[in-house]
Amino acid sequence: MSLRDLTPREVVAALDRYIVGQSKAKRAVALAIRDRWRRQQLDEEMRGEVIPKNILMIGPTGVGKTEISRRIASLTDAPFIKVEASKFTEVGYVGRDVESMIRDLVELTVNMVTAEETERVAAQAAAVAEERLLDLLLPPAHPTATAGGEIEATGDNSEETRQRTRDKLRARLRDGLFDDREVEVTVERSAGPNIEVLGAAGMEEMGINLKEMFGNMFPKQSQRRRVKVVEARHLLKDEAAARMVDQERVREEALRRVQERGIVFIDELDKVASSGGGQGPDVSREGVQRDILPIVEGSTVTTKYGPVKTDHILFIAAGAFHAAKPSDLIPELQGRFPIRVELDSLDAADFVRILTEPKNALTRQYQAMLATEGVAVTFTDEAIGELARIAALANERTENIGARRLHTVMERLLADLSFEAPDRHGEVIIDAAYVRAQLAEVIEDEDLRRYIL
Repeated sequence: MSLRDLTPREVVAALDRYIVGQSKAKRAVALAIRDRWRRQQLDEEMRGEVIPKNILMIGPTGVGKTEISRRIASLTDAPFIKVEASKFTEVGYVGRDVESMIRDLVELTVNMVTAEETERVAAQAAAVAEERLLDLLLPPAHPTATAGGEIEATGDNSEETRQRTRDKLRARLRDGLFDDREVEVTVERSAGPNIEVLGAAGMEEMGINLKEMFGNMFPKQSQRRRVKVVEARHLLKDEAAARMVDQERVREEALRRVQERGIVFIDELDKVASSGGGQGPDVSREGVQRDILPIVEGSTVTTKYGPVKTDHILFIAAGAFHAAKPSDLIPELQGRFPIRVELDSLDAADFVRILTEPKNALTRQYQAMLATEGVAVTFTDEAIGELARIAALANERTENIGARRLHTVMERLLADLSFEAPDRHGEVIIDAAYVRAQLAEVIEDEDLRRYIL
């Protein structure tokens, strides 16, 4: 769907198919996406003045912060990257430069656009590959010279005969009758050395692609390989598609998408919030915040594909903010995240909904996986309720990891059935008694609960 078609109400409805609750966060991202469309309708002068309303999501782990951001990017086909603020270090320290988040986003977008362009020319590339395969299966005729010096095809090598033979071969090739026959194909490879950069932390932040730089110093060499026709088809198709894709067009489109539609999700922002004092690690944390600030405010980042302006990239930051508070962030950074939403913790009732309502519910995933072995699994309502109760209890007694607890509980519940599935078929009903039998020992044993659930 285009941005024009995505009203805030429709965005929330689409997110509801995958994520339970958290209506405030869904509304916030829905409005941010709609504002992008509204900005595009403005005249050029006003359009440049409108900046994104970046969002700060506050809530414990496993409640849907990352999933909401990832789903909204998928829904709008926007370039998306998730980074963790705690992985960055202040300039001057060994570690990742904050600008690398933009470079990584550009790299992902280039790959995305390249894949789209490759798909666009796929039919044309397949036709070229087929012709080259036919040339390999039926080499060109060798013409002979007449007494008068004229060139002509001899005997059965006439053009008409060759065309009929080629058409027959084409039909057999498309039917897969030649798939196991070996042919000799020529593929290009770089003649340069295999370069590995070890111990050079931060080299990617320099925007220098050493392999490309050294690769251009050495001419590409052709390598002949004997492969089966089915593999040769893929090699020749990929080579033809690579030649058809306009890399300059890919670069320009990727940069445009990043600047106009990019979304950067900065997780664990609370980990770089300073608790005050100005000594020890607090200095470095504040330094990371100050390095992030110009990226969020709007600056130009140099990448190997060209400069990227971050003025209209949407930044969504998130953190639990247990030990720190949003007010512990430097004031300038706080001001760049004007939209703040608090996500709710999940209880047993939420877990019941998570296990049953979303399109990608865990119960549906396990049912589909086991169905591949001929095992039809059915969960009763009582079993779902018991699973939700045990997951909530485990979160309460150990670390609260939100909906991620359901993964550990479900894996433990179905471990034996999954192991035995290849040897058994038919229907298996998971009821409350089955759940208690499989999980009772773990729930009652505190040591087991700590390490297993």
